[in-house]
Amino acid sequence: MTNSQRKILVTSALPYANGPIHLGHMLEYIQTDIWSRYQKLRGHECHYICADDAHGTPIMLKAQQMGITPEEMIAQVQKEHEQDFADFNIQFDNFHSTHSDENRELASDIYLKLRDGGYIKTKTISQLYDPEKEMFLPDRFVKGTCPKCKSEDQYGDNCDNCGATYSTTDLINPYSVVSGATPVMKDSEHFFFDLPAFETMLGEWLSSGSLQPEIANKLREWFDQGLQQWDISRDAPYFGFEIPEQPGKFFYVWLDAPIGYMGSFKNLCDKRDDLNFDEYWNKDSSTELYHFIGKDIVNFHGLFWPAMLDGAGVRKPTSVFAHGYVTVNGAKMSKSKGTFIKARTYLDNLNPEYLRYYYAAKLNSRVDDLDLNLEDFAQRVNSDLVGKLVNLASRTAGFISKRFEGKLAKINDMSLTEAFLAKQDLIADLYETREFGKAMREIMALADMANAYVADAAPWQLIKDEAKQEEAHQVCSNALNLFRILVTYLKPVLPQLAEKVESFLQLTLTWDNLNQDLAGHEIAKFKALMQRIEMKSIEAIIEASTENLQVAETKAPKAEQVQTELEKEPLAPEITFDDFAKVDLRIALIAKAEHIEKANKLLRLELDLGGETKQVFAGIKSAYAPEDLIGKHTVMVANLAPRKMKFGESEGMVLAAGPGGKDIWILEPHAGAKPGMRVM
Repeated sequence: MTNSQRKILVTSALPYANGPIHLGHMLEYIQTDIWSRYQKLRGHECHYICADDAHGTPIMLKAQQMGITPEEMIAQVQKEHEQDFADFNIQFDNFHSTHSDENRELASDIYLKLRDGGYIKTKTISQLYDPEKEMFLPDRFVKGTCPKCKSEDQYGDNCDNCGATYSTTDLINPYSVVSGATPVMKDSEHFFFDLPAFETMLGEWLSSGSLQPEIANKLREWFDQGLQQWDISRDAPYFGFEIPEQPGKFFYVWLDAPIGYMGSFKNLCDKRDDLNFDEYWNKDSSTELYHFIGKDIVNFHGLFWPAMLDGAGVRKPTSVFAHGYVTVNGAKMSKSKGTFIKARTYLDNLNPEYLRYYYAAKLNSRVDDLDLNLEDFAQRVNSDLVGKLVNLASRTAGFISKRFEGKLAKINDMSLTEAFLAKQDLIADLYETREFGKAMREIMALADMANAYVADAAPWQLIKDEAKQEEAHQVCSNALNLFRILVTYLKPVLPQLAEKVESFLQLTLTWDNLNQDLAGHEIAKFKALMQRIEMKSIEAIIEASTENLQVAETKAPKAEQVQTELEKEPLAPEITFDDFAKVDLRIALIAKAEHIEKANKLLRLELDLGGETKQVFAGIKSAYAPEDLIGKHTVMVANLAPRKMKFGESEGMVLAAGPGGKDIWILEPHAGAKPGMRVM
């Protein structure tokens, strides 16, 4: 394969700045880092950049809960993210933030070019609005009862129980997860990116080979459904960039997030005199641009992003590479099982290179999910890295130091070396095409050959015979030379091990010196390079991950864990039967229910008592939509003295239970109860 120097810019999807990195996230960064390191090992000019995705409603609200500014929160999270990545040996050339001056300028510039090109449209839409927090609610900030299976506490866009998808307005008894209030519909002018205008270009893009076939086929479903204009604006309050010339309107996070790739690279270019931003992002650029992403965000990177770039006169990616999800022990990562493992929890217990190798051994160019089977993980690392790779050096290096003054012999029989070198183009091609698993199998097959050679030659026996000292020197030198080639092949996957081996062999491992002659070369004294994984370390990770969950639970208000309802609200003082007999409880039919203008908590109900109708103002707005109450039977206090209120006269009270907010349940009698019946 040709190896003329290339200029490459590579990115990973931006981690969201509202929580820690976990092992599911790490798959992508390890995959990208291996590919980037391989390119650098081949002598190409490759720049790997990333940034924290730092905007959006969740970050704004979480910062409020923590009592700090969003800027303080994202700075704290970025520091944690960067430390986790560094400790996993992820070699970013630059790690930045989408909340940066570079990103603000680029996002505004691209928006204005799209606007001036006629690709930005405006229209008024109706959205759910939290009347207490005075903010529009994203789908994930509305919960309610699933309209399909009737499961409670489901998100506004899909049901975790039955898997149904629906519009937020379809939810039964919706409530705001921010305040508990019942959302109301409110109009607002929004800005839309005219995606349908790029249908021809996107059709060509999907057929260009820039996407994996399964991803291109998935995105073609959008064409079958008809491309829609994309809402790119959000209303204040919102943590993000304000749209130019539109006070109170902000860019939706998914508009400025991918522009964060450009912002991070711009930040790098400003630090270095040898990098030209326009050379990599000019529409006619001959450089290469690759995005590594998860399959859950292919619509943004495969449709919206290239269309935005094209409309703004900026180059499109060379390719977008998607990967699947990570499961643990064959199942979705679980906090209760201790398999939702944070990067830091892993790092506190195990060598990061173990996971780098295991992921590499299972990765391919497709969009397959990857299972982290913890028992297989330990067995494979112990077998391949300790039993095959490191063992090759550990059982031969000592003889070189003790008997041959630390110097390697000139190898007479080069047949094994030639067999190893004959694989370099194949292994290179497998790295290039992201078939890491196949590359690891080829490398370990070579390791098996080397170990078989050492086992057959048995230098530990030869060294005992004075007449066979040269033969022992040959075998050990040959083994260490083969070890050098193997570690060079593995250097993109195991950079930390490669660094230790470079110190041990006292040379630099590069692809160009694979066939280096080491005759007479002096090596350092061998030190242990890698330890076996003990299952107790894995058990400690599981235990710590479960403890993390328990710690999080204990931080919840104590009353929510141990207090009974009676402890929360003790019984009222004792009354006599005569006192109770004065209360007239009746079955009532809710004949009408409606919102009250400017009332945050009250609904107006008309209650039919079987010939007589009473008006009641009930503080149940946070738990019920008016249309869901009409036709229900309930229980009311029918002889309560009328009470004059701001919105009119209330002539009774409906009975309900619950602490308030969304947790209110009106009393409903069994079937057969009729309006006007007395409750005994």
